[in-house]
Amino acid sequence: MTQTQRILRYMTDVGSITAMDAIREFSCTRLAARIGDLRKAGYKISKVTERSRNRYGEPVNYARYKLEESA
Repeated sequence: MTQTQRILRYMTDVGSITAMDAIREFSCTRLAARIGDLRKAGYKISKVTERSRNRYGEPVNYARYKLEESA
């Protein structure tokens, strides 16, 4: 199974994915590229920018991708 297939399955099972999820679950450091592959394959995936704080208390932004429709 490819990383792209694993990411698709994860989003189907869990509902969404972030870059940290992809690193932790699949050792995938290029989530945006894999999301691009899925979009090219016909999947509709939305992106929401979320805000949090890092361990130093500094504000950070990150993307959360959600599968909207199956191809």
